[in-house]
Amino acid sequence: MKTHTLEEVQDKLIGKIGTPDRNKFEYDLQMNLIGQAIKQTRQERNLTQEELGKLIGVQKAQISRIENNASNVTIDTLLRVFSALQAKVKLQVELPHFQINLGQ
Repeated sequence: MKTHTLEEVQDKLIGKIGTPDRNKFEYDLQMNLIGQAIKQTRQERNLTQEELGKLIGVQKAQISRIENNASNVTIDTLLRVFSALQAKVKLQVELPHFQINLGQ
């Protein structure tokens, strides 16, 4: 029986790195991990979704959506969530003629 690495299986089922399907998969995975990290941190700080929502000025339902998938949220809302959870955030954008660093 031949064994396969995780990378080989991903390449076969999702597509090779750099293909549109693989890029979407990787993006969705990262957004899911961000949502899970937000939920775990909120719970560790003994905050309800409603309490976190009040801290940043959104409804409980918005916090629930972020925790389940952070891909459909504005960067402003995401940064307010991180700030309320006292997270250190570093964002670096590099374009050919432009560079910006945002963070604490």
